[in-house]
Parts: sequence; C-alpha cells; structure tokens
Amino acid sequence: MKTTVYGYPKIGRNRELKKILESYWTGETSKEELLSRAEALSLQRIKKIIDSGVDIVPSNDFSLYDFVLDVSTMLNIIPNRFRNIHDSLDIYFAMGRGSKDAVACEMTKWFDTNYHYIVPELFGEIEPIKNRPLESYKNAKNHFWIETKPVIVGPFTFTYLSKVYRTDGTFSLVTLQRAYESEKFEGFLNIITEGYIKILQELEREGCGYVQLDEPAFVLDLSEKQRDLAISTYEKITKALSSLKVIVQTYYENISHYRDFAYRLPVYGLGLDFVLGKDNLDYIKSFGFPSEKVLVAGLISGRDVWKTDFEEVLEMYRELEKTVSPDRIILSNSCPLFHLPITVEDERGYLPADLIEMLSFADERVYELNTLKGILEGRVKVEPSKLKDFFQKYQDREVREKVKRIKNINISRETLFEERYLKQKEILNLPLFPTTTIGSFPQTKELRKVRADYKAGRLSPEDYEEYIKSEIKNCIQVQEEIGLDILVHGEFERTDMVEFFGERLNGFTFTKNGWVQSYGSRCVRPPIIYGDVSRPKPMTLKEITYAQSLTDRPVKGMLTGAVTILNWSFYRKDIPKEEVAYQIALSLQEEVLDLERAGIKIIQIDEPAFREGLPLKKSKQSEYLNWAVKAFRLSHLGVKDITQIHTHMCYSEFDEIIEYIYKMDADVISIEASRSGGDILTSFERFNYNRGIGLGVYDIHSPRVPSIEEMRNIVVRALKVIDKGLFWINPDCGLKTRRWEEVVPALKNMVEVAKELRKEFS
Repeated sequence: MKTTVYGYPKIGRNRELKKILESYWTGETSKEELLSRAEALSLQRIKKIIDSGVDIVPSNDFSLYDFVLDVSTMLNIIPNRFRNIHDSLDIYFAMGRGSKDAVACEMTKWFDTNYHYIVPELFGEIEPIKNRPLESYKNAKNHFWIETKPVIVGPFTFTYLSKVYRTDGTFSLVTLQRAYESEKFEGFLNIITEGYIKILQELEREGCGYVQLDEPAFVLDLSEKQRDLAISTYEKITKALSSLKVIVQTYYENISHYRDFAYRLPVYGLGLDFVLGKDNLDYIKSFGFPSEKVLVAGLISGRDVWKTDFEEVLEMYRELEKTVSPDRIILSNSCPLFHLPITVEDERGYLPADLIEMLSFADERVYELNTLKGILEGRVKVEPSKLKDFFQKYQDREVREKVKRIKNINISRETLFEERYLKQKEILNLPLFPTTTIGSFPQTKELRKVRADYKAGRLSPEDYEEYIKSEIKNCIQVQEEIGLDILVHGEFERTDMVEFFGERLNGFTFTKNGWVQSYGSRCVRPPIIYGDVSRPKPMTLKEITYAQSLTDRPVKGMLTGAVTILNWSFYRKDIPKEEVAYQIALSLQEEVLDLERAGIKIIQIDEPAFREGLPLKKSKQSEYLNWAVKAFRLSHLGVKDITQIHTHMCYSEFDEIIEYIYKMDADVISIEASRSGGDILTSFERFNYNRGIGLGVYDIHSPRVPSIEEMRNIVVRALKVIDKGLFWINPDCGLKTRRWEEVVPALKNMVEVAKELRKEFS
C-alpha cells in the first residue's frame, strides 16, 4: 500500500513567496535573487513531503504566480501584445499582472474555489519552448536522490479552461470566447496534446516513472463529444509512451460519466475524490473498477479544516477494498492541499484549545494520510471523532429559531425595481452614467504599521480611531477632487472584507497565520465558522456615518454579503451550508437597517463569491442558487424603497446564472469587465437585464493606469445592450492593494469617460 499527495501550498509558512515577489516587482530584489529564493522554497516543500514519509513525492507543483500560466508560457501560448517584451520572466509576470502597454490576461476562478487562474488565450504557434516538469524532476533528483511524480494540469482541462479568438479578424480582447464553446476546440486540443506528448517523452527519456495529469474538468457535465475527445487525447498520449506511468487525477466532485472514464481511459491510474465526490464510491460499487488500473483514492479532505473522521474513512475504504485489491490502491488527499493553510502548529496558544484539537491544515493532512495507512496496516488504533460533540457546545437556540421561521417563506422587496429606481434617482440626484468605486482605497505601509501597533497594544484605541478618521477624511477629499458621484469611506479599518465582519460576529474565529493563496502574491486568511452566527452590536456604523458627515455627496455603506462570507470561510460541517448562510444574512439585515436609520441612502452588499459557490454538477445548481438568492434578499429585507441596494461580483462566468442574479433584485450590480475587454457582456446580450449595472472598466489587479480610450471602448460596447439610463461606471474591484499614485490618475480617466459620454448622450 502506497501514499501520495499533491497540491501542497506554495506560499511558504511565513508567506515567503509573497514577500519575495512583491520585493521583485518594486525593484528591491534582483531577478537572480528572486529565482534563487523561489527555488529554495520549492525544494523546502519537497523535503517536507519526503520527511513526512509519503511514498510517491510530487514535483512541478510549485509556481511563481499560477500553475495554468506556467503551462501557457511553457507551450509558447503568449498573446501578441506581450511579444515586444524580451525577457521571459517579464513576459510571464506581464501576462499575469499587465504591463505599461498591455492589458493582463483575463483572470477567473478555478472551478468552485477562491483560487484565481490566468486564462490562456489560444492563438499562434503552440509548441513547447521549455519543459518545466522535467526541470523540476531533475532538480529534485539532484538534491534529494529520489524519484518524484511530476504534476501537470492535464491537456483537456487546460484547453477546456482556455479562450480562443473569434473568427472576425480583429484579434483583440473583445473577440475572445471560451474554448469549449468554439468550433476550434478539437483542433486546439490536438495541437496542445502534441505539445504535452513532447514534454512527457522527454520525461520518459530521463527515466521518470510516474506523471500526474490533473483533469478536474472530467467532473463537469461533459457532452458525449467532449468525453470522446478527452479519451482520444489519452489514447494519443499513451500510444506515444512506453514506460512512463500516467495517472489522471480528478477532484472537487464525482467523475462525469464514470464508466466512460474508468474503463475507456487508457492510463495507468485514475484518481477519484471520495470526500466532495461521494458518488464515486457508489459508482465503484455499482460498476466495479478496471482490474488493470491503479486507483488513487482521495480519502483525506483537501478543502475543509476539520479533523478527519477515521471511522467514516475506514468504512469507505472497506467498501473500496471489496472491488479494488489493496495493492492497486494509492492513498491520497481528495483535492489539492493549496486550499488549506500550512499548519495548525502556528495557532497553538492563539486559538482556543478545544478548537485547535478539531483542526487539520495541510501539514496535518499529510500526517493524517500516514495515520490512515497505519490504521489499515494495523499499526495505529482508530480514535473516534469528537467533532459532533464540539459543534454542539456552540449552538444558539434563538438563532436557530429565527432561521427556522424564515426557511420556508418567500422573501422579496414589495415595490418593483422600476418604481424604486425612479425614487432613488430623484433623492440621490444622480447624473447620467454615475461614477463610483467598489469600496476600498489603498492601504499603505504606514496604515498597516499603525494597525499592527494598535493590535499589539502599542497604540491606544483613541489614537487609532483618530488615525482612521484622518484617513477617511483624506479619502473623501480625494474622491471629491477626482469628481466621483457616489463616494465610499475607504475601508481603512478593515484588513480583509470577510475578516472584518467575522471578527464582529459570534460563531467566527480567525487564525494567526492561516494564509491561503488566492492569486499570485495575494493571500487571504479564511475565517473558521465553528458556532451559530449572530451580531452582538453594530459593525460599520461609526466609520460610515463619520464619512457621510464630511460630504454632501452620498457615501455608500459597505458590507460583505452572507454567501461570500460563507464561501470564503471554512464553515462547520454539522448543519447544512444553507442554514449557515441564513444565520449570517440575519446578522447583516440588522446592520443594514441600522445604516438606513442613520441616514445612509446607498448600501452595497458585496457578493463576489456568489458564482464561486455554484456546484459543478448542473443537477445540484438550482438548489444552491435558490437559497443563495434568498440569503441575499434576506440581508436587506425591510429597507425602504428610497434605500438603494448595490452588490458587486467579480471574475466569474455569468451566462448560466444570469436569471438568478436578476432574481437577487439588487438596484445596482457592479461586475468585472476590463480584463475580458467587456466580453462578459455576452451574458447581457442574451438576457434583458433591466436593473442598474456598473461595469468594471479599470483592472485593479494590475499596476498599469488604463487610458481614457480603453475604458471608453468597454463602455461603448456595453451601451449596445444596456440602457444608458441604468449604466454606472466603476473599477473592477476594491483598490486596497494598489498605490495612490496608480489609483488617482486611473480614476480621473474613468471620470473623464463619464463626462465625455454625458456630453455625447445629453
């Protein structure tokens, strides 16, 4: 019996990757030092896996920015707008972050997770110009004298998640479409497969024994043609190889069309997720498992932080053992471990002791994998899980009664949008094409130091509050000078849009060092929801009402929505996810009504993770969407017609859920549009969305300042399908991570676009 792992976190125990990347981007660190320190971090990860006792050690699962971008640049999939950059590393980062002259490649969510990948743009001559898996394999062998298993995104998933240019001859960003919807899909898949074959053949010649090709797209609802293409892809791959053992790894759900993939895929091994894809076990029980294949059994969770219930896992394994012989089972994590913080050890003495004993992060998952092997070999005794007893300690009867009362009732605003919006425009005195931002403004080093001093007790609460007020005052002044119509307070008191609210709600706790990579160097610390959720007192009232007192222009109240707080948290396992969402929504409702009573006329309830939580299987989607919409409506139930409710969503594919976004009945929605060149508007071309809509015409994830012309082009295209009387203009997302010297000129350009369009359409 063997064990393997994959997807171990890349960022380092103390976010070393983030620090060295950002130091390099600001010019404080040389290219040589960046690459040297990154290699050391990569080797450190491999050594940790070796020392843990795992049998099959992975390689090539470290990345400087994004593992999908790694494959794009390896296969020479580099858009023309970056071809004038001569250094390969500069090209790599420009594709991810943008450059002075070129818009970054689109960034979107990796399946149903909060990880963002850089979307490949398929065009030009595609062929390997570098063999990253081979370099990683040889590096590990040279340093540790071991054979590793290179891990690569599979060719089908890579192509499926790409975009291709439409055949209109313009070859600009506005002509991109999803690869799997294009008639070119099969052709590109064949070309990319040929590139993979060359890479794998070089690995084979080097003596590599195993390779893992990750194909999470196999869990999607693929058409018969797509399944046939996937299988023929691997027929070509295995035909071109003689000794290299190919393992196809799937995760996040049960495999789509189990019999097709289990029996027709001509590969050495197949990896299945038995945690999030529990139906995989039923499939094996019903249809068996091919005797010539190895089963990589994903029995240890890679997505939640709660300790493994070994009695439950052992029961699943015993069922598998009835069909698959133990010598053909490799024990593994269920999905990549980069969704987890690195270790619980950093939280001892910080989190409550009873909670610590219930948690398991990436390091602990590796330990649990070895524990499972020990149990199966009779060396380790099975300990009963204590999770159920733990969760019972943190129940709140009053909260549960509130949820019970609203669970089966319809929730909506009484007045139709058209009537509400007329009242709102009058009371807010809105111009045509109102301008605003999403919420946050730059958080400088000075601000972060002041916050750290306050948390460490080196700064008094009174002095800290005065400092935050001075930042808010400056932010209001800057926005007025720029000419924005609807202002925000800047969120200087908030480290993170979820953390801020979690710290003020019962039932949440936060780690000290539980960082998880979101994209590039961006890391977040997801809260842990361990008990019933309630709001002890107002959370945002003080700062927002102070900001409103400084200006005659409307200032938005800024809240994070219940669905996003839930999806960006490690939530409890003892009650349905839906009920946790309602608990959070009821707490937000109290905050919304307090803001309204304080005279705040616009309240934004951000839901950037609304689409992210959508189940991968279509059969499960309507249930999620119905309760997610209900949670959003519940969060502002009872507001007056004149209170304008905004929401924000970013980096998502909206086509299949546009009708549910409409059902959310927000007065104004703001969405990302800059990286895709407005391509997201295809959703609104197919659906008559007659609500207020703010297009993100300014990419905040890139340091570049977009021109007036760039932003105007996106708006002009949008006005072909969206009523100008409903159109708002705003950045893609919050501005927290940017610098003032980038933000101010970009926002000035954005306001100038609005002014030009007002003249044109007046």
